[in-house]
Amino acid sequence: MSTTSSNAAATAIDEDAHGQEASALLGASPDPENDTQAKAVGYGTLTQPEATDTDLEANETPLAALKPPASTKYSSAFIARTVAALLVAVFANNADASLVMATHTTIASSLGDLQNSSWLFISFGLAGAATQTLFGKLSDIYGRRSILLASYGMFAVGCAFIGLGQTMWEVILGRLISGSGGAGMTVLAAVIITGEFPPGALLPSWQSYMNVIATIGRSIGGPLGGLLADTIGWRWSFLGQVPIFLAAILFCWLTVPPTTPNKSDHKNTKSLARIDFLGALLLACSILALLIPLELGGQKLPWTHPLIFGLFGLGIVLMLAFVCAEQYLAKEPILPLRLFRNRDVTMTYVMYCGQCAAQVGMMFSVPMYFQITQDASATEAGAHLFPAVVGNTIGGIITGLWIKKTGHYKGLLLVGAAASFVSYTLLLWRWHGHTNWWESLYIVPGGFGTGVSLSAGFIALQAVIEPADKAVASSVLYMQLPIGSIIGVALSSAATLSGMRTALTQKLLHLGFESDVTKQIVERAASDMEYAKNAPETIATAIRASYVQGLAYGHLVSLAAVLVAFMAGSLIRERRLR
Repeated sequence: MSTTSSNAAATAIDEDAHGQEASALLGASPDPENDTQAKAVGYGTLTQPEATDTDLEANETPLAALKPPASTKYSSAFIARTVAALLVAVFANNADASLVMATHTTIASSLGDLQNSSWLFISFGLAGAATQTLFGKLSDIYGRRSILLASYGMFAVGCAFIGLGQTMWEVILGRLISGSGGAGMTVLAAVIITGEFPPGALLPSWQSYMNVIATIGRSIGGPLGGLLADTIGWRWSFLGQVPIFLAAILFCWLTVPPTTPNKSDHKNTKSLARIDFLGALLLACSILALLIPLELGGQKLPWTHPLIFGLFGLGIVLMLAFVCAEQYLAKEPILPLRLFRNRDVTMTYVMYCGQCAAQVGMMFSVPMYFQITQDASATEAGAHLFPAVVGNTIGGIITGLWIKKTGHYKGLLLVGAAASFVSYTLLLWRWHGHTNWWESLYIVPGGFGTGVSLSAGFIALQAVIEPADKAVASSVLYMQLPIGSIIGVALSSAATLSGMRTALTQKLLHLGFESDVTKQIVERAASDMEYAKNAPETIATAIRASYVQGLAYGHLVSLAAVLVAFMAGSLIRERRLR
């Protein structure tokens, strides 16, 4: 799944301009009081362009968002130091994602709880979705560096919990902690980069080149996690990340300049009172209430169970309460509702969520498919994700180069969705248990399409938001990643396991097994991936065939999600970037 991506290119700088670029990069406010305080610590300020109306006509360009002040220059050494600190977050987030994708069945099976393996993703995503919008506001109040360091620390603590956990729910607690830290790292990387380069200048190049680092992380994470799981144990995949993040904290402390918080005119203190805790709580609870039924439905509970309807109803009520709180009570809303009055912003969010749900659903299914049909090891199953992340890289790089050259991005949104649709159609049509090496590459267009769509979607958002909204708008955009991940994993997992249970029950009854025995076999097959390897051949064959049938329903989930992304992308109006 794609996240932000970049590399460096910049011009020379005079000594007098160094303070300006530090302030521009890290979000210092342009007001006079901030100017005085910033100069006191050795950094100047960058005059911010006047905000523009977000409801522009389709053929207009928000110049405030696209053009840097003429006086701004960038030191390549300064940029390189700052971006190097951010690359740790980009690399680790993507490595962790593919690592868990490749080893989730191994982790859950070792804890005797395979049927809850999807919670390894869902807990991470729920924590990110619930806290994502907080980080933009916190960084406005306390500065980018402070919150970035706190996010690194949370991720390290979460990894330690996972590595030391003895039960599934202890591991899930660790995933909750690291998910929240990962959300902060993702948001702050985006906010810092977008604060440095406007869409019409070098931002597309930075985004495309950073995708290389993201892809290296995703490429290494899966095979390395599988190798560790097959040799010294999956726990070291997480415990090994702890010292890396402790070193990253020190590196960020030394390289990222301290910043003056971005204060509004009427708020002059670093006060937690500025944070919309009521809005944050209502948003988090509404997301939880709406998404948890997707995991419970069809697996733990039937879709017609009253609890499923109750949670959906509660989620809707909480979401309405959140809207009212943001509209009438919050002095500094954690999520300004004006963002959603712009159709292009809203559709970009929907597109992002749909594409992410489609690819994550696919990447959840792929390792399971090869483990069940070819008895692949965790290492081999993780390696089968590599073609998709290569597709992500190629798509991201081509997108950055295309936008930089032409200034167009809308067509890329549609091309990306179409490529993904082709991929998931091929998986549904051709993957029936005997997949050769060439046919395993059907996931490449899916990765390519996601890389194109997410990279172009990021630029599309930057083209239409006001400079003052960059932090919060980016937070909401990246909130779509965990939400999309949860939707994709939960629905794919539910569809796969429901389809497998139904198919296996029918096959076993047809073979003459009694209903009680059939139920026991189905539960064993759903809780332990290794069961098919040790079962009698007749039962093992039935289990493999049933899983293949179930996985086909998972591919249908990805197809539906990418269709939503395509429709949303078609409704986005293009603003020329040059």
